[in-house]
Amino acid sequence: MRDDAPTTETSAVSCWGVIKYYGTTAARARALQGADLDVGFGEITVLVGPSGSGKTTLVSAMTGILTPDAGSIRVLGEEIAGREASYLAHFRSRRIGIVLQQFHLFPALTALENVAVPLLVQGLSRKLALSRSGLVLSDLGLEHHLDRYPRQLSVGEQQRVAIGRALVHNPALIICDEPTAALDGTAGQAVMRLLRRVVLEPSRAVVVVTHDDRIVPFADRIAHMRDGQVTHVETIRKQEAA
Repeated sequence: MRDDAPTTETSAVSCWGVIKYYGTTAARARALQGADLDVGFGEITVLVGPSGSGKTTLVSAMTGILTPDAGSIRVLGEEIAGREASYLAHFRSRRIGIVLQQFHLFPALTALENVAVPLLVQGLSRKLALSRSGLVLSDLGLEHHLDRYPRQLSVGEQQRVAIGRALVHNPALIICDEPTAALDGTAGQAVMRLLRRVVLEPSRAVVVVTHDDRIVPFADRIAHMRDGQVTHVETIRKQEAA
């Protein structure tokens, strides 16, 4: 990693010159080609671009799930590029919330238990973890669904459980990959209103990867990606969507 990369501690995330290859040495493709991006606190930053442009690869590198081959990634004031896997797993569990399109809820756990998982991993008692999880689910309008299993929930309800799990440990950075792709217009708007409320707290930031134009009114900035690079960033006037 280069030592002369700029640092921006006022940013939640600062990516500089990020390169990532996939495949073997003999036949490999460059998924990221020197991507640069700053994510501000108190903002929703939306990543858009055609399939294969590097959006998911970039946010995966932000979380430490993927290790870049070159470049700098500072997340919440810490350089994470090149850090060991155990450190990154601990960092994610305490400081980052991740919402994936596939939800990845545990089918044998209730909605309440699914949300409590991050707190249990951190070592909280089961009683306290379930109590906090119940408050989060109530805030998401699921107070009457605490004991239901994922198969008993609608797609929109499952999405809200997944969001509750991402928020329950009060992360400073929330990463969402296509959070509205499986939702109808009403449910998608509800999800984005929730994320809009999250970033009203200036010590938090949200990054959303999407192809959904309905998300645009909720964005503070839109980063356009193509061929593994951030080509330009639009600053959008913050709109009150809650």
